[in-house]
Amino acid sequence: MTQKDITFVADFLTEHFNEAPELYNRKGKYFNVERVGQYLKDEDDDLVSPPNTEGNQWFNFLKNSTHLKESPLLFPYYPEKSLHFVKRQMEGVIDQCLQKPADVIGKSVHQAVCMSLYKTSESEDSTPQLFKLPFLWNDKTSKIHYVLFTMLENSISKIYILRRHTDTSRSVSNGILAVEFGNFLNSSINESSDSRCYSCLDAHFYDDETVTVVLKESMEQEGKERVLAQLPLS
Repeated sequence: MTQKDITFVADFLTEHFNEAPELYNRKGKYFNVERVGQYLKDEDDDLVSPPNTEGNQWFNFLKNSTHLKESPLLFPYYPEKSLHFVKRQMEGVIDQCLQKPADVIGKSVHQAVCMSLYKTSESEDSTPQLFKLPFLWNDKTSKIHYVLFTMLENSISKIYILRRHTDTSRSVSNGILAVEFGNFLNSSINESSDSRCYSCLDAHFYDDETVTVVLKESMEQEGKERVLAQLPLS
């Protein structure tokens, strides 16, 4: 070690580990601990060197506000406790807040419909991902919920649109349908109809009446085309 290192350590010890007679009755902690490390100890004991909040603008603001001072919306401050203690307190409050909604929502959810989309062999070690990019949209005017998704493997040129009424007791016509892109764009491209086919990279609802899709040319070649298309639901 260099003399500079030794001086640095000596200064650190002098500053943080001076004898503190006022702490002699504190479970044998007769020295000031390093001010940062005390916040990280996973203990319920009070901090040996609590922070000085005098002049803190936030505390002054709360102290002078009659409405906020006792507000249940503000998480209480524990100036004498470590961050581990505060973390446990906050986790307890969050768990308590989430428990009731979880119970209520869990009891209210039920299966409205069941559709078989595909089958896989039970002998396969891992089930392949055949269901991709589900996008949800709720048409509040018509009270209809939509799910956009694609199926891989044999259906790469299709997107599927599932429609359900938000009132589960009601049904809508064409509950699920597929839109196939194939080579419908070839009329504007000087190529034979067999040479180009498009698959869907992404699909989102643009508004209640329009779906935006990003299409990719499916041929294995350089410079694949990307097409941004907007399709009316009608």
